[in-house]
Amino acid sequence: MSDKKKKKLTPVQQEYHVFAKGREPHRPVVLNCFKAFLVGGSIALFGQLLQTFFTRYFDFTEKTAGDPTVAVLIFLSAFLTGLGVYDQIAQWAGAGTLIPVTGFANAVASAAIEHRSEGFVLGVGGNMFKLAGSVIVFGVFSAFVVAIIKTLILKLGGV
Repeated sequence: MSDKKKKKLTPVQQEYHVFAKGREPHRPVVLNCFKAFLVGGSIALFGQLLQTFFTRYFDFTEKTAGDPTVAVLIFLSAFLTGLGVYDQIAQWAGAGTLIPVTGFANAVASAAIEHRSEGFVLGVGGNMFKLAGSVIVFGVFSAFVVAIIKTLILKLGGV
């Protein structure tokens, strides 16, 4: 808290602030970063191994192997979320499980599981994309804006 704000606090508020600061749990930042790096890197390594598997054994090219790789990662993330395993990994690893595809699948699957008691249409279908919907809309809009800018640059550069 800055010195300006401390001056505006009453003595009781300042005393409480010192008391609360002393009781705040210590967060091992370096250890948390290491765990996130370890788990996030493991997920990325697994994705790379999957892509290599698809290129080697199913005759995909490097470009086309990305689609089945992402599909498998999404399926496994949703499946592990349903079993409750992904949440335990996320509790331990923190931000390391937020690699875009697996974290996104986890967000969608957990919202669907949370609202399943309300029925498939209004519960699962209606609440599944509450969190993920904004991400999808922002992604689509951003892609549109980038495409417009790229098209304008190409048109102006080609003139």
